[in-house]
Amino acid sequence: MITPASPPSAPLPVAALAGVTATVTVFALAQGLSYPLFTFLMQEQGMPPALIGLSAAMTPLGIIASAPFVPRLTRLVGGPALAIACAFTASVLLFLVGWLQNGWAWFLLRFLIGVAIDPLYVLSEVWMISLAPAARRGRIMGLYTAIVGAGFAGGPLTLYLVGTAGWAPFGIGIAAFLACVVILAAIGPRLPTMLDDHAAVPLKDFLHLAPALLMATAVAAAFEQSVLSLLPVYGAAYGIAAVTMSALLTVMISGNIVLQLPLGLIAERISPRLLLIACAGISAAGAALMPLLIQTVAIWPLLFVVGATGYGIYTMALIELGNRFTGSALVAGNAAFAVMWGIGGIAGPPGAGFAIQAFGPQGLPVVMVAMCAALVVFALYREKVRRRGGG
Repeated sequence: MITPASPPSAPLPVAALAGVTATVTVFALAQGLSYPLFTFLMQEQGMPPALIGLSAAMTPLGIIASAPFVPRLTRLVGGPALAIACAFTASVLLFLVGWLQNGWAWFLLRFLIGVAIDPLYVLSEVWMISLAPAARRGRIMGLYTAIVGAGFAGGPLTLYLVGTAGWAPFGIGIAAFLACVVILAAIGPRLPTMLDDHAAVPLKDFLHLAPALLMATAVAAAFEQSVLSLLPVYGAAYGIAAVTMSALLTVMISGNIVLQLPLGLIAERISPRLLLIACAGISAAGAALMPLLIQTVAIWPLLFVVGATGYGIYTMALIELGNRFTGSALVAGNAAFAVMWGIGGIAGPPGAGFAIQAFGPQGLPVVMVAMCAALVVFALYREKVRRRGGG
């Protein structure tokens, strides 16, 4: 289950990595486009914000529900075949969304989309980790997470260019999922199938195999989603214009995209686990500085850095997972990551929103600091346990 590092001279499977990267790019674009598209269309149908938010939660709920079945399905049919089937299913579901144009039906369809895309998330990460030689894993996973971030950011931009009316936005999303099918079919023979690994690892086992990594994943998701959802609310309390807050969010997302590769390169030289702790500590410090800097120009570079380190927590967790596990254990670990990402994404924004309602605007940075500080403490504790031979 625990695997030694690959030799530095391991060859780089360029074609397979390029294929997985292309798949991830168009997949992230489709996802980044669909989230705001649903919101705009449901607003046009007169649905209240509470129902729009509940509808948005259906996709991560679908991810959480399907994750326990991903390792078993991967072992039964093979990773490439499963991913191709899921990408095609996602395109059909998105077609049904556009055809029905019914906000109530979308609740079920968005749940099913979450079920369909979860194996794509899990397997793309497994393939990137498995294909990357250990000596280059940091930069490759940093590039991977940067591409995912860029794809999500490109979704709203695409929506801005084509609009929300008619079939155009749905057509782009459907075409993106179908492009995943074509790319996966082409590179399938070059990808690990996972069929030859019979040591099934239940997801629950990772609660004691890698608890700090699971907590890191949940914190990264809760941190990112809370800031994206509630930073405009925080800025409004200081009288900052909505257009300025939108620009600040763009800067934060840009930090996420630009700095993941440098963080990955650093992780090749020092322990990714220690860099995970450093990212969490920097994120906590940045959140603590927000009340002091929110009305100054220093908030711009601060959010750029916080955007990078907040998501860098997840990048480091992925690298550490790949350094420790392989085969079925790696698939199970990535599936467990998907569950924790979904839980963090669902719990984070409501928790931060309640803190703002209860304690005022400073509730947001307080929650951000608390999450990251708790991760630092727990990760340091687990590192101490591991050094003593406790796993």
